[in-house]
Amino acid sequence: MRHGDDMILISVDDHIAEPAGMFEAHVPERYRDQAPHVVTDERGFQQWWYGEKKGRNLGLNAVAGKPPEMFNVNPSAYTEMRPGCFDVHERVRDMSAGGQLAGLNFPNWTGFSGQVLNEGPDRQLNEIMIKAYNDWHVDEWCAAHPERFIPCGILPLFDVDKAAAEVRRLAAKGCHAVTFSENPAALQMPSIHSGHWDPLFAACSDEGTVLCLHVGSSSKTASTTPDAPPSVGMSLSSVMSIYSLGDLLWADFWWRFPNLRFSLTEGDIGWIPYFLQRAEHVQRRHSGWTKHWFPDGKGPADVFLERVLCCFINDPVGVSLIDHFNIDNVCWESDYPHSDSSWPHAPEVNEVQFAALTDEQVDKITHRNAMAHFSFDPFAIRPPERCTAAALRAEATGVDTVTRVGRAPDESDRDYFRTLGPRPVASS
Repeated sequence: MRHGDDMILISVDDHIAEPAGMFEAHVPERYRDQAPHVVTDERGFQQWWYGEKKGRNLGLNAVAGKPPEMFNVNPSAYTEMRPGCFDVHERVRDMSAGGQLAGLNFPNWTGFSGQVLNEGPDRQLNEIMIKAYNDWHVDEWCAAHPERFIPCGILPLFDVDKAAAEVRRLAAKGCHAVTFSENPAALQMPSIHSGHWDPLFAACSDEGTVLCLHVGSSSKTASTTPDAPPSVGMSLSSVMSIYSLGDLLWADFWWRFPNLRFSLTEGDIGWIPYFLQRAEHVQRRHSGWTKHWFPDGKGPADVFLERVLCCFINDPVGVSLIDHFNIDNVCWESDYPHSDSSWPHAPEVNEVQFAALTDEQVDKITHRNAMAHFSFDPFAIRPPERCTAAALRAEATGVDTVTRVGRAPDESDRDYFRTLGPRPVASS
């Protein structure tokens, strides 16, 4: 049994509450007055804006270190969150205090697939801002501590050829993860079944770049009725990943792009074996009329097992079903600084949920798979014995993991939750 102190933890899903000055050094001077910026309103809330497009709020996306009774949904101010949410050096200190070696960081205010930057007023300007975001992310945030961060880029999804070119540009900079929408059709873009995305898929296959489908990256949320309590939507968060997997299992592009891989992010894994079973049943019983074809006797479950990565924070049900997975494609996530994160207790949480696994299985889930899939080698900079949870925590003894700023939620937080994003996706 692998002790929590001895684990090497690399998360494939963390986030950045991007600092207000992030664009200053990366946008050409003549476009600087059109760059996204932070506005403080009369209530003291701080919000990103890109032209007339409002960015995603910081609320539940920046609560690391706060007790649940201090979680807010309303937009926050940077002074109401711990500096590790937006300061890269403080982030590394927080990671060490939580026993975490490294993480792949998704965007926050842009939307998880960069929706806000893709929906701006002018496509040329959008591309400039997307590239500026990526250059900040790769060249500043990740490069500040290259052994601690797996870079993840945003794409200009409004033009598939430009998106493919950005994949290749990012790969040349050492970035082999990009965020893509869990359902581009929900963003008024062509679906993954349309053939439209083939140039992008070819670039990712060629460059060894993973397309990451983060829950919420379609600007949709799963719910049942417009008047459902907030807990309904929160407990159904994995539903969007279920939809994504459903599309991926039956896509026809896999055979054209032999090295293409997708990742389901923040959807947990305990539900997956059932849906693989159901897909196999559909192929056995209904392929006579659906005419869906798989080469070499394969089936939909093989697509998942061979090509799709998945991850979880704390999912004992999924861990108990681990024999139904390709262990080489299962990863761990921290989700810092979001409200579901296990930070700063991940080593303790993982020791419990991984108790029945072998050391080899634990090592693959906690770090080896992330290193392999995202072309990431922290050991080239930092020797493995200095990468364990215990070693990292020994370097961060002065970090206070309790966040002592913020405010208690009130009815306005629940009211605000009901206004977020477009109308929810109903479950029926």
